[in-house]
Amino acid sequence: MPTFRAHDGTALVQHTEGEGEPLVCLPGGPMRASAYLGDLGGLTAHRTLVRLDLRGTGDSAVPDDDTTYRCDRLAGDVEALLDRLGLDRADLLAHSAGGNLALLYAAAHPGRVRSLILVTPGTRALGIEATEDDWRGAVALRRGEPWYEAGSAAWEAFLGGAGLDDLWPDIVPFMYGRWDAAAREHAADDAHQTNPRARAAYYAEGAFDPAATRKALAALEAPVLVLAGEYDGGPTPARASEIAALFRHGTAAVLAGAGHYPWLDDPDAFRRTVVAFLEADGRPP
Repeated sequence: MPTFRAHDGTALVQHTEGEGEPLVCLPGGPMRASAYLGDLGGLTAHRTLVRLDLRGTGDSAVPDDDTTYRCDRLAGDVEALLDRLGLDRADLLAHSAGGNLALLYAAAHPGRVRSLILVTPGTRALGIEATEDDWRGAVALRRGEPWYEAGSAAWEAFLGGAGLDDLWPDIVPFMYGRWDAAAREHAADDAHQTNPRARAAYYAEGAFDPAATRKALAALEAPVLVLAGEYDGGPTPARASEIAALFRHGTAAVLAGAGHYPWLDDPDAFRRTVVAFLEADGRPP
């Protein structure tokens, strides 16, 4: 496994698979090992996927200082990866909570971002979060599923302030377009792929300055794709359009029948959408 050093000496691991130009992939969770991204619906047939295991996750080393798990401080690890790859500019793909990291990196290093793909992204870095109405609307779309009643009750309990851990088994089906065997296996991997200590530090106070980030990203010349799932509450399709509108060259796309992991729900549609974006004409030089 290719290993390199972060600015503080922490050993980081990249996983490389596929053919073609590199596509640097940042996982969510937050702080989940990048293995859950898999081949992203077969994108390896078009691009060389470079998945980064963030510090303290997957095969990367645990840092000496837990404060380096904070989202803004992880941007240095992305910089170290691009240096390792010898890329002056890179195409970046980020999923879920990793969207915050990608946004902060793009704001700090706009010249190194050739394009940015935000897959069902977290956007606290922009001061945008899913609302209770967003989640309730997404939950209502699944009415008729055999797990709907228990899941809806669990969501209401969570939105009312109850702890998530005990409710998660009833909530997790809403994260997928199809709650089938593949989705169950994917969801079960979360527990052993995620570093809870790192997760707790990811959103620590001081990680985000939304006004400054929005201002920086408003000038970003790179094209940006915000990809949402029809059934997802974070972000909803409408919220994805709102996020895309913040960029000079932003566009939103919605995958029908998909949830928070759209490459699992409809690999072909996911792959086509991402490849079309990457191959679109008019990319800034």
